[in-house]
Order: sequence, then C-alpha cells, then structure tokens
Amino acid sequence: MSPSGGVDPLYVLARRVLLDALEALGPQRGAVILVGAQAVYLHTGPAGIAVAPYTTDADIALNPDLLADSPQLGEMLQGAGFRPDARQVGTWLVTRALQGQDIDVVVDLLVPAAVGGDGRRGARLGPHGNRAARKAKGLEAVLVDNRKLTVRSLESADTRAYEIAAAGPAALLVAKLHKIDERKGEPGRLQDKDALDVLRLLRSTGAQELAASFQRLFAARISEAVSREAVNLLKKHFSRPDSTGSMMAARAAEPLENPDTTAASCAALAGELLEVLAQIPAANPQA
Repeated sequence: MSPSGGVDPLYVLARRVLLDALEALGPQRGAVILVGAQAVYLHTGPAGIAVAPYTTDADIALNPDLLADSPQLGEMLQGAGFRPDARQVGTWLVTRALQGQDIDVVVDLLVPAAVGGDGRRGARLGPHGNRAARKAKGLEAVLVDNRKLTVRSLESADTRAYEIAAAGPAALLVAKLHKIDERKGEPGRLQDKDALDVLRLLRSTGAQELAASFQRLFAARISEAVSREAVNLLKKHFSRPDSTGSMMAARAAEPLENPDTTAASCAALAGELLEVLAQIPAANPQA
C-alpha cells in the first residue's frame, strides 16, 4: 500500500499542492474559503459511491472583506513557485514531479461574482489587482454557509494541517449547480464528475439539514438570488432520471455503478430535497 493508503496519486498530489498554496497564502488565510471538489470530499467522503473521490486541482474562494491590502496574493504565490496562467485569469500553476513525469497542477483563486467588482472575468481586489482571482457566479452562498475544517495531507510523511473555512454542503450544492448550468452548452468544459459531486452531497447530507442551510441562504441578501436559482437548476438538471445532471452522474459512475441506478438515485434525492424546500416560506433577505 502506498503512503497515502492507496488513494490515486494525482489526488494525493492535488492535496499536496493545495497545502502548498495555503502555506504560501499565510497571512491571508483568514480570507480563504475552500470550495470545489476538495471541499466536497472533506464533507462527504465516498458517500456510498463506488467511484473514489478524485480531483486534480484545487479551488479557493476569497472573501474580499477579509482580505488585507498586503502582502499581495500574486507575490506570495509566485514566491512559492506558482505562476499565473496567461490563458485564464485567477488560475495558478505549479509543476510537480509524479512517477517520473512533470505534472502541472492547477489552483484557482475565485471570488463570488456579486463582490468581485466591475469587469467580465477578473475580480477587482484593490492592491491585489484584477488578475489574481476571477469572478464566479454561485459562490455567493459560500460567504454565508461555511465552517472551519482541518485540511490535512494524504501522505503520512507530510504533517501539515491547516484549519480554514470550508464551504458547507448547501453552498457547495449551489456552486456546483451553477457551474453545471453555466457549462452545459460547452462540452469541452462540462465535466460529468461535477454531477457526481452533486449526488455525493445529496447522499451524504439529509434533505432536512440541507433545507435548513438553504433557509439561511434565502434569508441573506448576498446569497438569496443565486440560491433560489440553484433550486430551479436542481429541478431542471436532476429531478428526473433522464435529466442532464442525472445522466452526467450516471456516466461518471460507470462502470462501477449501474447507470440506471445512479440516475434514479439522483432523481429521488433531488425530488426529496425539492419537496422539503417547497415548504419553506418566502422571507425578506437580511443584509
């Protein structure tokens, strides 16, 4: 067995690079919220799905209200060996050796679109410039639904551990649904594993618990609109076995799980959550 307990080496490498990025961000870690697949897996683990948790990158959201003017994000990351991707604002690359090959691992710095300032892609972060991070719709929910979790290495020889804010299951669900919908017309960017992550979240967190978190998201002005939209996207993409998201999850789980069973599970769990959410009365959002 490998030092990481048999976990896929690419996933182990992605976690190592996430820890490298958190180490590099040092004084600015208070503004960090872990999002994306690595946050999903911290909450869900396998979630009863035969396909092992797997990702080759790391997604880090930033709360601009908690970001200090210095030290600057770009300087800290470049000082740790990361380089900006010239093709995609907010994407940082670092090259690491894995099994005799050089692998480029990606860390994305993201800012909820509602607090990312003007412009199309780059988040306006004052002294940090407008290329350190990019805006992403749907991440507004992570500003409301997050909790402290400890991120550890998957390698026994690496003892690093950082307690940071991580998006909660409801906020991750909102973000994943927006991501799937945004990319549905772009086959090159749409990834079936994002839908499988939705299923992990639905399986691992009960409908009542998710609905309680959604109620808080509906009540906060910053997250209300994207969260209500996400509910509609859940119905659109996952409420039937033949819906787009359900079929994506089924493909991602093949051949380890029966695709019909996976698609049916998506529809049943989405339907259960939608039924509970329909009972939540409308509320006036608070600042």
